Amino acid sequence: MKTLNLTFKGSFGKKHLLKLSYASENLSAETVRQAMDQLSTVNAFINKEGENIYATPVSAKYVDTVSTVLFNDEKPAA
Repeated sequence: MKTLNLTFKGSFGKKHLLKLSYASENLSAETVRQAMDQLSTVNAFINKEGENIYATPVSAKYVDTVSTVLFNDEKPAA
């Protein structure tokens, strides 16, 4: 499964990760940066300590996760 991982620095200086599982796989860096910039300005993601967790965009990357099944004892659906 491929996810788009967006890393932000919060207003208190901590890093925060936003994982998007259903993002388009052909977004340009410019498009993603613009979306992250817009997200950082809305101040809609404030945690209970008062930190804006998506204050400053830091990085964006696609991450492709491959699952390797070691065993599966689950019975198939009838």
